[in-house]
Amino acid sequence: MHELHVTGLSVYPVKSMKGIALDEAILTDKGLLHDRLWMVVRPDGRFVTQRGLPRLALVTTRLDDKGVVLSMEGHGSIAIPFESSGGASVRTKVWGDECEATDVGPLVSQWLTDALESPETLRIVHMAEGFKRPQGQPDRYGADTTTHFADSAPFLVANEASLAELNRELVASGQAAVPMNRFRPNIVVRGLEPFAEHRARELAGEGWRLSLTDACERCLVTTIDQQTAQRNPDREPYLTLRRINPVPGPKPAPAFAQNAILGSGEGQRIALGSSLVATW
Repeated sequence: MHELHVTGLSVYPVKSMKGIALDEAILTDKGLLHDRLWMVVRPDGRFVTQRGLPRLALVTTRLDDKGVVLSMEGHGSIAIPFESSGGASVRTKVWGDECEATDVGPLVSQWLTDALESPETLRIVHMAEGFKRPQGQPDRYGADTTTHFADSAPFLVANEASLAELNRELVASGQAAVPMNRFRPNIVVRGLEPFAEHRARELAGEGWRLSLTDACERCLVTTIDQQTAQRNPDREPYLTLRRINPVPGPKPAPAFAQNAILGSGEGQRIALGSSLVATW
């Protein structure tokens, strides 16, 4: 058993847009409350992320008691309410998971399309009322686990020491260090050895427990500067991470942070500075 502490909490209300740093958050079986409630889609319903549209990183999100407010320099802001029923139905997918969604409306679509300078119309959707996203990977997360629009698991847990180790390698090779926001975690912890999060089975706090399932395989979004939306021309830190911490397999890919599901503690709070216990 190892005692550690929470040093970061973030939610990403709209998939692939800027996250919101929190002092405390509520745990739900779908992830931290308000995480990935909305998603950007193309006219045909295909979902859009920074993989194809890096400028999504420039859209700031802010939560209030009514919903989320999007803003971008030079384009002002627009609000999306939590309760936005009556919009057009949209069939979409998050990777292999079929989802029924609802368009939040043409005003938001026009604002976003203009702000992102997109040649095609972009829309924002939320899950249709009463729809529960099916679990496409029950062997990894359990058949009953569900999320909103996260890529896979409800939670992503990152380790400060792993980022420090990665940055040591980057700087030693003449590259710039990268901040934690390259990896878009929900929970950041301090107190583990570098990459030890991949060996832990659980994290437990007061009244709750997370089951750590598997390493998060990373993509080239890690090469996008979250402040400028510019890609690193040397494909870093992707290549260095693939070298020092690959996911096992015939074609090794880089791993950073650990996917997790809620073992117990629905509705409990997690806060910065909280003491945690890791078990193996």
